[in-house]
Amino acid sequence: MIQKTINYFLLSAMMLILTTFKSFAHDEPAKSSIKVVAYFSTEATSDLYELLLKYTPLEAGKVSKLMLFISDINSNAPVDSAKLDLSVPDDSTIHLTVVQNASGQYEVTGIFPEKKAYSINVNMNAVSGPDLLLLQNIEIGKELSHDDHVEEVSTYWYSSNWFFGLTGLCTGLFIMFFAMKTRSRKISSTVLIFLCVLPTSIYNSATAHPETAEAKSGAMSTTFLVEKETQFLFKILTDKVEQQNFSESKEVFATVTPAPQGLAVIQSPQTGKIVSLNVDVGQFVKKGQAVATIEQTIDAGTQINIISQKNTIESEYEAAKAQYDRLLSIADIAAKKDVTEAKARYESALRNKQLFDSNTGKNTGGNKLVRLFAPISGVVGTFNYSIGSVIGAGQTLFEITNLQKVYAEAQVFVNDLALLKKATRFTAAPSTNDTIQYNLNLISAAQDVNTGNQSQRVLFEVMDTNGSLKIGENIKLRIYTNDTAKKMVVPSNAIIDIGGKPAVFAKDKAEQFTVIFIQQGSNDGRSTVITKGIEEGEHIVTTNVYQMKMIYQNQ
Repeated sequence: MIQKTINYFLLSAMMLILTTFKSFAHDEPAKSSIKVVAYFSTEATSDLYELLLKYTPLEAGKVSKLMLFISDINSNAPVDSAKLDLSVPDDSTIHLTVVQNASGQYEVTGIFPEKKAYSINVNMNAVSGPDLLLLQNIEIGKELSHDDHVEEVSTYWYSSNWFFGLTGLCTGLFIMFFAMKTRSRKISSTVLIFLCVLPTSIYNSATAHPETAEAKSGAMSTTFLVEKETQFLFKILTDKVEQQNFSESKEVFATVTPAPQGLAVIQSPQTGKIVSLNVDVGQFVKKGQAVATIEQTIDAGTQINIISQKNTIESEYEAAKAQYDRLLSIADIAAKKDVTEAKARYESALRNKQLFDSNTGKNTGGNKLVRLFAPISGVVGTFNYSIGSVIGAGQTLFEITNLQKVYAEAQVFVNDLALLKKATRFTAAPSTNDTIQYNLNLISAAQDVNTGNQSQRVLFEVMDTNGSLKIGENIKLRIYTNDTAKKMVVPSNAIIDIGGKPAVFAKDKAEQFTVIFIQQGSNDGRSTVITKGIEEGEHIVTTNVYQMKMIYQNQ
């Protein structure tokens, strides 16, 4: 009897769980998104301009205000200071006034007497020239429509969880009673196994539909809206896709190195102490400018030798001068040969004395000052020593680099060496900024091989750097040839990564854009060949593409 009671309880609990799963699976109602239209709009385009008229619901017979947006049809740039003459062909008595609020934004004011659809002729003259456009279907008296699709939660008694729970309990008692009365164990076992499997089946079927619905609702559309105010605010500009003559090129990497006459090393010729530095780090110095002073300490033996040499040179100078002056005083009776020899001896002694005085600085004491001069014009580098430091002979104080003319050492592999023979021009750009480009001249073809990667070193001269490149900087070097062909080309900055795939934003209407996934071909640093995805004549976003990506992902 106790065993039968336990069986009744277990089966009843099983049926209760069954109905509870089912009721919980359908307890929460489906949600639907409601899209509210905040304004009406109409647009018109020509070969020059794009017009977009936006307005909220207007009442007949009252002052109406409409916002007119004017942009260039190709670049999407706002058209400023346009001369506008607006008229209503349906009613010549309607007078419309136009006031410019901002660049490309004009406020139109007027009174429409009847509740119907009007058209507006826009006779304009702006930077691209005169034009005439027609804005149609301006509906007066029309209200915004709201499509609300909200599924109400059922409150009937038979949809309550209590109903399903009690029903499951009673059903379980009845089935258990029938199973216990049945003498066949096979039938009893079959009923129990069926009841054990049934809840899982119902649970899976109940939960499968919400997941499918959520997956469908979570899919992101490739078409989205960007209001004209936002386009003007973020300066969203476009460009028309056309086939262009594209020159094949190859990109290699290079390193900036100093030119042979563009690097000078300032070293001390003698061991001594730095007493002055006449320049600062980053300062531009001219050739011959004094940059530092070294105080050389002279020992006693060297000092005695200097004094002895000084006395010998001065004695020789005085003797030669006296002999030459004496012969000049008796030049009328002295032999010409003797006068010439005395003059040569005197001039030689004078040069030796001047050279000695310039080297010693007329300082024969225990210390000697040595001044260092800049051998080239350039920018002073980092100091290795400071004032008061003792520096040895041949040690470097700092370097002077002339950044106006530098070299680029490129690593070119064997497969790309053939391009050097038919190359027409070379350009380089910093690795961090592709918008800056420099022209290069080929100085030396490959003469040695990098043993690390078996690439060959090619040397180029970078022209007109204006000091913007730094020694050791990595740059991207591009080799161009005369092989040109008509291809679909877009600016490289128009391409952005979305979900790991390259894509561009195409403008469909005044405020409608579409994400187009593309396949890329070769590029020349500024432009990229598109092999699949876009067609000629489409308008794609070329500036502030990252802002467009953020707008798209936030919708």
